[in-house]
Amino acid sequence: MEKKIDKTGIRIGMWLFLYTEIILFGGLFVLYAAYFHKFPELFAQGGEELNTLVGTVNTVVLLISSFTVAASITALQRGKKGQTIAFLLFSIFCGVFFLINKYFEWSTKFHHDIFPNSETLQNGPDGLNIFFGLYYVITGLHGLHVIIGMILLMVTLALVMKERVRKDRFQLLENAGLYWHLVDLIWIFVFPLFYLVI
Repeated sequence: MEKKIDKTGIRIGMWLFLYTEIILFGGLFVLYAAYFHKFPELFAQGGEELNTLVGTVNTVVLLISSFTVAASITALQRGKKGQTIAFLLFSIFCGVFFLINKYFEWSTKFHHDIFPNSETLQNGPDGLNIFFGLYYVITGLHGLHVIIGMILLMVTLALVMKERVRKDRFQLLENAGLYWHLVDLIWIFVFPLFYLVI
């Protein structure tokens, strides 16, 4: 006999956790706004150093993955295990693609001596140094959340395959999906702040 699941408690717990994540990134965005107000020209100059195409591709990839995660939940609720697995695999692939893009973007910046404590930034104006400091902290923290989200999706995928997560027990997938949507939502704010700053 399976234990009764407290669906409401699980959902409330997940929303409380997501709330703490929003506070964390919200604080960083406020910090960004304060320094942007002080160094608007240098922040615009820093933004020009970033590859807008890479940022745009990553935005599209995360939006698509958000859709496929939502589709996997719907498929599971309809009892379509095969579709659920396919949507989850594609979502995880999108996460890998995002991280590979981010790896090459960071590598290019390191190659051009643009990273925390690099000679270029230390000898440059304070505003530019702060811009890239925030860039590495916020995108690095976001990348860590993408990895955590992928792990959650992979664990959920394994449990779907074992039918431990199924049509009548989909709360884990629902919560993993909520986390993934939050990761996407945060990127929606990160992208214009750094790549489209003017």
